[in-house]
Amino acid sequence: MFDPARPARLDPAHIAPARDYRDPAAAQPATITGEPRPSRAEAEAAVRTLLRWAGDDPDREGLVGTPDRVVRAYEEFFAGYQEDPADILRRTFEETDGYDEMVLLKDIRLESHCEHHMVPIIGVAHIAYLPDHRVVGISKLARIVEVFAKRLQIQEKMTAQIANTINEVLEPKGVAVVIEAAHQCMTTRGVKKPGVNMVTSRMLGAFRDDPTTRKEFLHMIGPR
Repeated sequence: MFDPARPARLDPAHIAPARDYRDPAAAQPATITGEPRPSRAEAEAAVRTLLRWAGDDPDREGLVGTPDRVVRAYEEFFAGYQEDPADILRRTFEETDGYDEMVLLKDIRLESHCEHHMVPIIGVAHIAYLPDHRVVGISKLARIVEVFAKRLQIQEKMTAQIANTINEVLEPKGVAVVIEAAHQCMTTRGVKKPGVNMVTSRMLGAFRDDPTTRKEFLHMIGPR
């Protein structure tokens, strides 16, 4: 059972090495299950099957190039499986002149995909941490969001993964993550309720234990 008070540790065995899959001759690494990754040809054949299942002809002019385009799009949508998020944060800076106040990066746009229906999740993330003698480049915080967003996700898990990774690698005094996002599995299908945003948060260290620190963070990201 997931314990919100206990950050999950990263499992290096579940991180595949980076690879340019645009090269059809490139060897396919194992997936996180340990099974060999399907070839590009197999992926394109699966798209053709879906097109036929939907009721169309994958060989007609407008669709003949669609399997290739879909596979290339998936390479972008799910690029996060090929990166180790912990590596992104390992280069830090200790020359801070004693800076120990909150570092906040807000309104980081994210585009992910729901693991239940494989439709977009679009929103923003707000990340803060209290440094303990070292800081990290702010672009690295945005990249952590990108790595976890570029995987099949549920928002609750993605929020925890981002916070837990920052907490584990930087070892700060506290970490706070808030994500606000719209889920097309809810807005374009099923109950079809547009204009609804889901908000999730993960507070660790001082942000969990100190109400004043948490209040300052929530004030800085503004009214939600």
